[in-house]
Amino acid sequence: MHAHLVQLDIAWEDRQANFAAVHRLLEPVNIQPGDLILLPELFDSGFSLNTDRTADRDGRTSEFLANLAHTHRCTVQGGRTHLEEGADLATNRMTVYSGYDVHTPRLLADYAKIHPFSYGREGERFVGGTEVVTYPWAGPEGTLTTCPAICYDLRFPELFRRGLEMGAELFAIGANWPSPRRDHWRALALARAIENQAFVLAVNRTGSDPHLRYSGDTLAIDPIGIYLADAGETECVESVHIHISRLGSWRGEFPAWMDRKLP
Repeated sequence: MHAHLVQLDIAWEDRQANFAAVHRLLEPVNIQPGDLILLPELFDSGFSLNTDRTADRDGRTSEFLANLAHTHRCTVQGGRTHLEEGADLATNRMTVYSGYDVHTPRLLADYAKIHPFSYGREGERFVGGTEVVTYPWAGPEGTLTTCPAICYDLRFPELFRRGLEMGAELFAIGANWPSPRRDHWRALALARAIENQAFVLAVNRTGSDPHLRYSGDTLAIDPIGIYLADAGETECVESVHIHISRLGSWRGEFPAWMDRKLP
């Protein structure tokens, strides 16, 4: 199976422009039924605290993700702002649909980011979620239990360990990670793969918004810690073949993951 990591220069608070950009970037990509498409955190708006403007109240972003999954008969994960009617604070979501082997796109997961980025004032407009979730990425070669995470979550290994306890074999991370801390992004993504003996797909945005620049650096890392994809700073789609057998063979040969203990 293949994963397609969409490194997007997100248009600020402009959903239609971002939907069009995703279609443009994916148009030349050879997407097969059962593949996985990953989009960045808040891909439809950028990291905006203007949640009254960016919230997916009309469901257009969810509908876009579902239609993308249906069109390509694959699994799609993408970020959006969710704001309940009457609520003061929004949630930063990763919403996942599957269009593989089904007539109607099926919602697999709707993960709420557990760790709002306090340094960037995210907690002023977003409330953290409370639950680690997983979903099955299913394709013709098998199924991988996948755990979504969002940007700042990457700094908290407890989340990923909880995912491992729930059977996670792949961690799918979407981010708006600023370029001044790009070395942290790379080091932490590699660590999460090695310590959990799992695939890590880490999709970051590129370009700039009114406040920050972003370096891209979208990564795909296998359970041994080998880079399968390493993007530069330009808009692109990194397509990578995920060999499911590589996970089982490494965990079987070097079963460090089975020696984990709580202190």
